[in-house]
Amino acid sequence: MTNKDMHNKISIRFFDDKEVRAVWDDENNKWWFSVLDIVAVLTDQDDYTKTRNYWKYLKAKLKKENSQVVSNTTQLKLVASDGKKYLSDMLDYDGIIALGKTFPWIKANRFIEWFTYSDESIDWKSKSKAYAMFESSFIDSIEVGTIKWLQQIHAYLFGGLYDFAWKIRQKNISKSGFQFAMAQFLENTLKEIERMPENTFEEIAKKYIEMNIAHPFMEGNWRSTRIWLDLILKKHLAKCVDWSKISKNDYMSAMIDSPKNSIKITNLLKNALTDEIHSREMFMKGIDYSYYYEEN
Repeated sequence: MTNKDMHNKISIRFFDDKEVRAVWDDENNKWWFSVLDIVAVLTDQDDYTKTRNYWKYLKAKLKKENSQVVSNTTQLKLVASDGKKYLSDMLDYDGIIALGKTFPWIKANRFIEWFTYSDESIDWKSKSKAYAMFESSFIDSIEVGTIKWLQQIHAYLFGGLYDFAWKIRQKNISKSGFQFAMAQFLENTLKEIERMPENTFEEIAKKYIEMNIAHPFMEGNWRSTRIWLDLILKKHLAKCVDWSKISKNDYMSAMIDSPKNSIKITNLLKNALTDEIHSREMFMKGIDYSYYYEEN
């Protein structure tokens, strides 16, 4: 697998709010997972040096035991916290399960249960569709900032998964005690949001917040509107959001507060802006974080 192939798809999954990075191998049709990420998860370690040293110790121990975990390890380049790319030990699906079984504590069993969870869930299928959006002509063929465009995004993500995909809801919904826009007024509310200007970051952020308050669909609103927001920013400001710079707790708290106080979410978004609008890796990372925000 060449370095060029390696960057075709990079995925981030989350276990106990820790990143588990994976790289797609087109040649062998499988994912490779970062060993150091798994070791950090299973040892509850945030210190990179300590994680690396523990893996070095464990690797030597397993090698003495003639474990296939070591022989099945390959090295690929991953982006580190300093922004540079370094060779990192990687294992495939079976290798990660075997590695997990070398850890004798309960957390390892819970990790293996999480890691082997079926990819047939609605969220995973929708996430796979979101990944595919980057390569599709769809992403450049619709009118930015319109309600119709948001409906098309929702249909792309959830078509065939929900029977209400793309359809504006006819029922009232609420979350955490907050009542979203009343269904009987929703059509007019959406028309007003559509007419909102998109010339500055502040105008775009305000439009995004209002769309979230409207919550036009029965499910999948935030996942759809985050893509909607990024594409508006891309068109008008040549920017997008690096969602990995916004923690799940900060995002959820700011969005809950946004109907009364929009400063928190506006600042979070503004501080996370990047000009990497054509980066496939940035897009994929954004999808990973977007879906992570929705996990319970």
